[in-house]
Amino acid sequence: MAKTALISILCPDRVGLVAAISGRLFDLGGNLSDTTFAVLGGAAEFTSICEFPAGVEHAAVAADLGALPELADADIAVRPFGMASVHGPSGQITHHITVSGGDRPGLVARLCEVFVQFKANIVRLNAERTQGDGGETQYAVIVSVWIPEGRAPSCLATIDNTAGEMGLSCRWEKIAG
Repeated sequence: MAKTALISILCPDRVGLVAAISGRLFDLGGNLSDTTFAVLGGAAEFTSICEFPAGVEHAAVAADLGALPELADADIAVRPFGMASVHGPSGQITHHITVSGGDRPGLVARLCEVFVQFKANIVRLNAERTQGDGGETQYAVIVSVWIPEGRAPSCLATIDNTAGEMGLSCRWEKIAG
């Protein structure tokens, strides 16, 4: 019987991290399910649900990953994952939404409150701060969201209004389903 693990890795950002990690997991017989990778400042975060054949122990997976040169100084956790490894309908992305402009404290909280109001589920959220050409701090929030059928027009209009009230731009794309 397959064993499902949640793998979490936090380490300094380096070129080749995803290739090294995914390659080693493949060598161990791992089958990746939902997986994310992000650069967070000077660090990198890799998180994955991974199924392993019977007999592959989580501690051995962590030790093998820790031996990779690309993961020197990494915080590695491999632990049992007892939830479903495939997401349900509210985990399906219906829209990609981007809100961007100058950095505004509270932006992520205000956007997330709108999604709750319309019973929308955030599937992925990425927020990043960058320096503009003139030295000003720019901020972008990119959200992949599931919006219940029939609620999308009102939800998107409210997101657009919320962004506008904060002096930010908003754009979205409907994902064909």
